[in-house]
Amino acid sequence: MTIPVTGLTAAICALLLIYCAFATVKVRFANKIGFGDGDNPDLLVARRTHANLSEHAPIFLILLAILELANAHHLGLTVIAAIFLIGRVSHVIGMNVHHKGGSPRLRQIGVMATWLTTIILAVWILFLFATKHI
Repeated sequence: MTIPVTGLTAAICALLLIYCAFATVKVRFANKIGFGDGDNPDLLVARRTHANLSEHAPIFLILLAILELANAHHLGLTVIAAIFLIGRVSHVIGMNVHHKGGSPRLRQIGVMATWLTTIILAVWILFLFATKHI
């Protein structure tokens, strides 16, 4: 059995994670900070942007894979995965815009999209478990 929605979502998350890692390294080199954040606010934002994705993507992908392996509705999973990815990109952009004095709106959208999609997947799994479909 294949899990194409999970695979595609994981691949996009991996590319976004690499982008965040490069952004962090770029700030490190520019400020000659090899470890920690050196009390540099730009590096703190870059590190937290990378870490936040690292914290949220794994559980989302695990939940997505469980549902996909349980033959959950393909289109529903695809839509939820797309919303999650849009949310993650919004969070990355929003962290940087907000840090530079801009509106926190994209960051807020990213947080809400991440939390809501993760909750939806978790509740979906609990429903399938309660109804003995998983």
